[in-house]
Amino acid sequence: VYTEDPKGNPIYDWTILDKILNTQVEHGLIPLVELGFMPKALSTNPEPYKHEWKTTGNIFTGWTYPPKDYKKWAELIYQLVMHQKEVHGENEIKKWLWEVWNEPDIGYWSGSFEEYCKLYDYAVDAVKRACPDCTVGGPHTTGPAGKSGNEYLYRFLDHCVNGTNYVTGKKGSPLEYISFHAKGNPQTVDGHIRMNMGTQLNDIAKGFEAVNSFPELKGLPIIIGECDPEGCAACSWKRDPKYGYRNGTVYPSYTASSFAKIFELMDEYNVNLLGALTWAFEFEDQEWFAGFRELASNGVDKPVMNIFRMFGMMRGQRVRVDGNPYPAKKVIKEGIRNQPDINAFACADEKEVTIMVWNYHDDDILGEINDIELIVKNIPEGPALMHHYRVDQEFSNSHTIWQKLGSPQQPLPEQYRQVEEAGHLKLFTSPQWIAGKREGTHIRFALPRQGVSFIKLEW
Repeated sequence: VYTEDPKGNPIYDWTILDKILNTQVEHGLIPLVELGFMPKALSTNPEPYKHEWKTTGNIFTGWTYPPKDYKKWAELIYQLVMHQKEVHGENEIKKWLWEVWNEPDIGYWSGSFEEYCKLYDYAVDAVKRACPDCTVGGPHTTGPAGKSGNEYLYRFLDHCVNGTNYVTGKKGSPLEYISFHAKGNPQTVDGHIRMNMGTQLNDIAKGFEAVNSFPELKGLPIIIGECDPEGCAACSWKRDPKYGYRNGTVYPSYTASSFAKIFELMDEYNVNLLGALTWAFEFEDQEWFAGFRELASNGVDKPVMNIFRMFGMMRGQRVRVDGNPYPAKKVIKEGIRNQPDINAFACADEKEVTIMVWNYHDDDILGEINDIELIVKNIPEGPALMHHYRVDQEFSNSHTIWQKLGSPQQPLPEQYRQVEEAGHLKLFTSPQWIAGKREGTHIRFALPRQGVSFIKLEW
């Protein structure tokens, strides 16, 4: 993106970046653009620059350092936004979200806190000069339940509210959304993987507390900029067996359960949660089901992808679900260790109700099958069309089919077709008409451990 000629003049090259952003926009995505990291030609400590992805290698190299010239840094950001405005139009890029750097409280940023605030102020000023209506925010720090993430988040919010802007010299810095990261902490216990949703939820609760400590920020949108069961997307199960959870059904059931509890925390803290982002990548040219944090392996959707498809099918407003054995605060304190977490998340629109039901446990062990009874109240009397989708060991699960085929690393065309087809979201039963009753429509089914059902009623 950025180099300099022998006289120190900037040379911009948007070729690779355009391919990425153009592809996203063409597919209807709204980018969250991370403005980082530092080009070699701008770094105050450029050598060594290339990182080593090894357990003993140096990852945080010259790209983590502050710019040698903040005005050149700002001009780079300005030219980037201007170029995207020329390519996509201002109405398009106004929909995008812009962030400055990633996790500056740890090794991704080798400068001081003050230097990060300066970096932020110059970058935000540049974005706003190019596109006044573009949305900028931060600081995308690590989990607020940890010492570094907590302190950095509070200090950054104070800078934006009360500090002196490094560009204008005036009080305060633009902040149009607040972001932090939240991660769980799985471990290997007695020969199996044990998830820890409580640490992820605790990060979120502490982040909401931080935002609420500044009355000036009341109602400002919050984005959980990385929201995942653990913190190493690029670690495979060969690096550590605990990452193997990403291939099977504990990941989708964890995702269903945790997202519902995140909404619960949003209500409790009365904050404006705009969204959450799963920090998943593509990891091209890797082994099949290598255990990276990805939603697809070699172009084949993993089971967890179908949970996001389910969420994408939900419309309207959330409605209350009774019968919660594991409220968020209990999970933060104790985890989900004894009885399974069997609960639901529901939305209602004018002509439909959608309900996600999960059977989750922190221990990645396939347990008993539980009988479920849903009672849906206040839908109109008369016929209702029910679609029932399922993710479990048999349905919407490419990984189990791949295993049944012998776990081929070079699948034949027919094997690829079978595995790819198995990755699609599948109906558990054929669509059927049921009798809707305003006082309570009863729906009964069996749900295995780590299974997730999605029921859509239309009338």
